[in-house]
Parts: sequence; C-alpha cells; structure tokens
Amino acid sequence: MSGDDPARLRGRRRECDALEALVSQVEAGRSAVLVLRGDAGIGKSALLDHLAARVVGHRVARVAAAESEMELPFAGLHQLCAPFLGRVGSLPPPQREALATAFGLSTGPPPDRFLVGLAVLGLLTDAAAEQPLFCLVDNAQWLDRVSAHTLAFVARRVHAEPLALVFASREQRGRDEWAGLPELRLEGLDDADARALLDAAADGPMDERIRDRVLAEARGNPLALLELPRGRIGAGPADGLDLPDPGPVTGRIERSYLTRVRSLPAATQRLLLLAAAEPVGDAALLRRAAERLGIDSAAAGPAVTAGLLDIGALVRFRHPLLRSAIYRSAELAEVREIHRVLAEATDPGLDPNRRAWHLARATVRPDEAVAAELESSAGRALARGGTAAAAAFLAHAAVLTPDPRRKATRALAAAQAKLRAGAPAAARDLLALAGSGVLDALGRARADLLQARIALASSRDKEAFPLLLATARRLVPLDAGLARETLLDALSAAIFAGRLAPGTHVREVAATARKTLPPVGGPPRTADLLLDALAIRFTAGYREAVAASREAVRALRRENDPEEILRLSWPASALAAEMWDDEGWTELVTRQVRTARAVGALAELPLALNSRVVLHTCAGELNAAALLIAEIARVREAAGTSFAPYGTMTLAAWQGREHEAAPLIEAGMDEAAHRGEGLGVAVGLRAAAVLNNGLGRYEQAFDAARLATAHQQDLIAANWGLVELVEAAARSGRHDAAKVALDRLALVTDAAATNWALGVQARSRALLGRGHAAEELYREAIERLGRTQAGVELARAHLLYGEWLRRESRRVDAREHLREAHALFSRFGAGAFAERAVRELRATGETVTRRDGVAAETLTAQETQIAQLAREGLTNSEIGAQLFLSPHTVEWHLRKVYAKLGIPSRRHLHTAL
Repeated sequence: MSGDDPARLRGRRRECDALEALVSQVEAGRSAVLVLRGDAGIGKSALLDHLAARVVGHRVARVAAAESEMELPFAGLHQLCAPFLGRVGSLPPPQREALATAFGLSTGPPPDRFLVGLAVLGLLTDAAAEQPLFCLVDNAQWLDRVSAHTLAFVARRVHAEPLALVFASREQRGRDEWAGLPELRLEGLDDADARALLDAAADGPMDERIRDRVLAEARGNPLALLELPRGRIGAGPADGLDLPDPGPVTGRIERSYLTRVRSLPAATQRLLLLAAAEPVGDAALLRRAAERLGIDSAAAGPAVTAGLLDIGALVRFRHPLLRSAIYRSAELAEVREIHRVLAEATDPGLDPNRRAWHLARATVRPDEAVAAELESSAGRALARGGTAAAAAFLAHAAVLTPDPRRKATRALAAAQAKLRAGAPAAARDLLALAGSGVLDALGRARADLLQARIALASSRDKEAFPLLLATARRLVPLDAGLARETLLDALSAAIFAGRLAPGTHVREVAATARKTLPPVGGPPRTADLLLDALAIRFTAGYREAVAASREAVRALRRENDPEEILRLSWPASALAAEMWDDEGWTELVTRQVRTARAVGALAELPLALNSRVVLHTCAGELNAAALLIAEIARVREAAGTSFAPYGTMTLAAWQGREHEAAPLIEAGMDEAAHRGEGLGVAVGLRAAAVLNNGLGRYEQAFDAARLATAHQQDLIAANWGLVELVEAAARSGRHDAAKVALDRLALVTDAAATNWALGVQARSRALLGRGHAAEELYREAIERLGRTQAGVELARAHLLYGEWLRRESRRVDAREHLREAHALFSRFGAGAFAERAVRELRATGETVTRRDGVAAETLTAQETQIAQLAREGLTNSEIGAQLFLSPHTVEWHLRKVYAKLGIPSRRHLHTAL
C-alpha cells in the first residue's frame, strides 16, 4: 500500500494531527523535533511516509538506518547530509574541515565530534533557510553511535529555522540519544480499528475464528494485521488454526515474512539474503555480487512483484523486520559466503572499511590478513573521529588474530578505544581477552593502567587509586614518561577526591613521583614541571612548593599545544589560585576556555567554564559569571557530562540570595559527595561560609568555614576558607579560634607573598588588631588588593574598614569606605554584602538610595550573552559557534533583544547595554 493510504493509517488520528501541527510550525518558520516511539511494526515508518507525502512541496531528506551498519562511523549522517555537501563552503573553516574529515572527503587530524555537530547544524539550517526542510530518520535506534550523537546534538540546538527532525525509534535500553526530546508514543490499535484494518487488508473471505486468532496474535500491531493474514485467506478452520504457539508479535511478523520468502524461487531467496547482508542498499554492488554468485538479474522480479523489495538507485526492503528475518534465519555457512562475495565485490580503494567489515563476517578462523585489514580500518575510523567504530574494528581484529602476542596487543588497543568511546563494560571484556594472550611487561602495565582508568570511568575511585599507584611504580623502569602521566592522572583524580580520598593515598602518589621517578632526560615538559610541583605540595608542604608551582604555571602560560593546554590547565590553574597568583590564574583559565571553544572540546569545556565562573566571581563580575552558568547547562546537555556545580555554588554565595543559595549549595554538596568529589564538598562549605558572612550570620559561617578548612588536600577551598574562618571567628567572639586560623593563613600567604595573598592577610590581621595598628593593616589591605583582579576582596576590605571606623565612632571616615563598599558590591550584584554595607551606612546616620535595575535586566540570560557577544563585534556565525546555536537562531534572539531594548540594530548595543 502507498504511504498515504488511509487504511494504513487507520486509528492514527492523534498521531496525524501531531504531525500536521509539526508541519504548520515549520511552515511558520520555526524548527520542530519529534521522536516517534514504539515497537516494531507499530506504524512508525507508515507515519514517516505519511509525513513525507504531506510535505511533498518542501524538501525532504530521509535516512533508513540498518542494524548491521551500526559499526560504520558516520554512515547514517552521510546518508542525511549527502544532498547538502555542496554547501560546505559556507561553513566556518574549522567546521568545514571537521566535516570533510569525518566524511572521508579529506585527510587531517581526527575531527572533534562537536565541531562536526556544529557543521551539520550549519549545513541543515542553511538549506532550510531557502526552503523548509524535513529530515526523517527511520530506525534511529540502529544509527551508528557518532551519527546518533550528532543528530541529537543538532536536534537540541535548532530553534528559529523552518527545519524539522523526526526520528522513528524503538524503545532503547541503556544509552538513549533521543531521551528528553519531544516524543509521540505509538500504542496498538483499539479493537474496532484493528478489525477494520484487517478487513480492509484482506483480499478475500476469512474464517471468523481465523480472524479472531489473527486479532489476538497481532494485539493491535498494524504491520502484524497486514502481514499475518497472508496465506490464511480462504483457508479452512483447521488450516488456519493449526499453528505453533505464538511468540512475541515481532517474531510472528518475521515468521509471516519468511513464509512468503520461502515461496519464492531459490535464486530469488539467495538474492534477498545478499541484499539483507548489504546494509547500504547499493544497487550496483548488489549486481556485481549477484554476478559472482551466478544469480541472474531476473531473479529480483518475483520479490519486487510480491512487494518485498524495491530496486531503484538504492535497494529497499518492505520493512526492516523483513531484512532481519531473512538475515537471521539463514544458515551460518551461507551468510559467511554471502559476506565473502560482498567483500570481493567491494572496491578496496573506494570503500576499504566496508570491505573489511564484510571480510570480518565472512571469516570464521583466525586470519592475519583479515585482521590487518580490520586494524587499518580502525585507524581510518579514528582519523575520522569514529572512536566507537574503531573499537569495533579492533575487537574483530583481535578475535581473528592468530599470533598470541599480536592478539593481546590488538585486544588492548580495542579496549582502550572502547573506553574512549564511553563503553567501560565492553572495554573490560576486551581487557580480559588481552589478558588471555601474551603481553610483555610493558603491555601488562598498560593493561593495568587501562583497568584503573576503566574503574575511574565506572566511578569506582577506591579501586582505581591503588591501581594507578601500583601501575605507575611498575612503569617506572619500563616507560618513565608513561609513569609520569599515570602519576599526574592519579594526583589530579586525588585532588578531586580531596577529603573523600583514602587517608594516605595523596601523599603516597606524591612520594612515588618524588622518590621513584628517574630525572627527566633533557628539558622538562610542562607536564613534568606540573607533576613535580604537585608532588612537592603533597609531601614537603605549601611553602616548599611555591617556587616549583610558579615555574609550572609559567611553563603552561608558554605552552602552545592545544591538547596539553586542555589536559593540564585545570590542575595548573588550581595551583595558580592556591598560590594567590591572580594574573597566572586569570590567564590559564581564560586560555583554557578559549582553547576548548576553539577546538570544540565539549568534554573539557564545562570544567573550564566552571573555573571561569569562579574567576569572574572573584573579580566581582557576577553578571558575566551568571551568563556562563547558563552556557554550562547547555554544554552539559550537549556533551552528556555531569559533575558537581563548583561555579554555581560559588556564584550563589556571593549573590547572597539566601532562599536560593542555601538549598543550591546544599544540593551541590550532596551531588559532590555522591560522586566522590571531596573538593566539591569543600567548595560548597566555603560557599556556605561566604554566604553566611555576607548575611552577618557569623555562627553559621564559622561552622561552615571550620569544616571547609579541615583537610589540606582540598587545596584552594581549604586556604580560601581560612579567610572566611578568621572573619567568622572574630565576629562571633571566638578570638582564640580566629588567631589559630590567622596563623594558618599567614603560613601560606607569607609563602605566596603576592599582593592578593598579603592583602587578605592584612585584612584578616586587622580584624584582630586594635587602634593605629589595625587601621594601618586595613589601609595596607586596600592598597594591595587594589593592585589585583580580586574585586570582591577589595570591596570587603572597604566594608570591614568602614565597619571598624564606625565602631571607633569615626562616622565621617566610615561613610567614605562604606559608600565605596556599597557601590562596588551593588555593581557586582553581591546582594548580601551590599545590604550589609547599607546597614552600616544607616548606622552612621546616612540615608541610602538603592540603585534601579538597568535595561539589560529585561533580557534573558541567553539574550544577554548573545547581545554582549554581538556588541563585541562577533558575527552571528561566530556567536553561534561559541554558544552551539545556528546563526539563524542567533539572529532570531537578536531581533528579540532589539525589541526589548527599543533599538533598531546591533550598532546601538553599546549604548543600550
């Protein structure tokens, strides 16, 4: 039946109405996304056909994924984008190059998957700008992983383009790329519609008892109602009911298909198996393979006449269940022969990966030649960014490798690729295969290292830490460079684990790095300097680590390799912040964010943005920090990553809105504890101390700060928490506790000896000082902090000095500093501290007028971010690339910005903002 046959869509009024609404939305110029969910045969493909017929006046791009093609990287994406590749010249160069490499149109470094996603987003939205575009993806559950991830990324980014993405997918177990997208779930037809469809499909009389049996078996599944009656029309009761006990609906449909297939000539059946084994549906390849098998071209006729097969530019089966039924029911020996012939018919120069894929399925015994081809295909897949496909090729290669040493090496490489592809369980299985082969000492150490990384990926940190340490020790005589990388990984993980790490683990790793590793041959790398600094920090202490830490920070500031910048920036910037080096910290964090954005490294970008949020907050740029929080949410959604919300907790504390901040901080600490991130717990406690100090609740601030500073392995949070502890203790009358905290703070700030360090120390000392000495310390704090980028700390110095002056009954002098504190905190958006300054000013007898909001506050966070980037001169394409939006969506947001601000164009943004 044709796709728009009313009988085929009987009982689907709700679904057709939903599709009609989708079409209207796209025709009105807005994007639409929909996932059709349901069992096999429930009518998803029929609805896609119905939709395609409805929008025949617009442009339609279709993809039909095949289960057997899931291991071929970018297979589904290439099908969808092939008609639009002539538009790649309009893409920004990084996106253009990434897409060309992914599709094998050019060679280059492996493309970042998010650059590929942005390229596909740009390609489809550019095409949609000319004519409404409907992208229809059938059997989305069978898309290769990188295609599925990319299309899900695009689906979450479209907004203001006449573009529809409609996915038909069965229910998926485990990772589901379509989760969270708008869904339309398809259920079986009700009894009346099922009977009507069955009667409409019947070509002749059917015994009533057979009709009841078919209805019971079909359970409202439309495809079953269309397929199960075949062969029963005109049958008597005995013939129609003499059937085996029925299995699931899908199995019954497949058996019905097989009954029809087995009634065809033998040559036709073999041709159908050949077509079922070739997932792309390449008609030319099918003809070449058929000739090798001696199958005449006329053999396709009976299958076409029976409506099972359609042969045009591509070969298409009536339904995916027909393909799977034919393939799974064939004898194994025949399937292998079919794949062998398809491999021989595939041009090794034009499509070596598909040839290797067929060879793998044609081979039953170990075969080095086939294994080598699969290994080569893995290399090509990696070069195109297809990590999951590379892992599959390497896994096949390992199984087919006859030599035990080479088998183990390939299995280990496959396990590493599986882990990179986000499949730790599969990596563990391949690691076991590697262990069954023959590994040398270095290979065994690499296997142990991979086991530790699998444990980390599976959130089994307690298991991973001892493995990382033991492996590093074994690697020292075998590969000192890899041993250093392993120890740096262990220390970075230990920093995150913080107080939740095993008691002596951090010191053990650091001691191994200092005592066991041989001297670096030649000039030390940036990673070597960073490892040495961290090792000194955790063994000899803070003061002894200052020089090495500064050398490591300087080295990374000179580093040009993007991979090294992304890998090392977080621990290095943490060291810079702990050393109170505001310039080094600012440069490292800023460059980390810039690099992650430039290369499209979304996996690393959320952590970089969180660091940038903390940096902005410390500088008093709370509005900029809030905009990044919104971006972090979008990036985490796109990347599928999660971690404790370090930046969000810090920002909320300084904003000082208690009813929002307190539960947010508590939830952030719970999340960090659940993930085993002790550093996140410490950051949350320090944030709680800041919040309560701002609110003037010094008892609560003292309790939080005391806990925040309890563990030195928490690095920055512990040292910064000492500043809060001194103020909370002094203001709550705990002078002995304040003195102890001040002594601890002085040890690190004297060693750091920067203006930031000495400024907060002077301010903290002033809290415990008296008379002229206290005043001199406050003045020193203001002078030193005024030379730094730590704006909130400078504002606090003015506030504390003003409070001290008022208590000294010097009201006129107090007003000067309290006004400055109020102006700074109000400009920053630090509400609680600003209100604290207001209370003090009123105590001096001054009336305070609060500032009115600015026009930009009428904008949403995303609109504000887009407006600011546009004000800085970025084009719509550049803004879209940074915020993972299409240029058309950026322009749509800008039009809303202009309307809200009452301006005609972007050149007026400077004034309006």
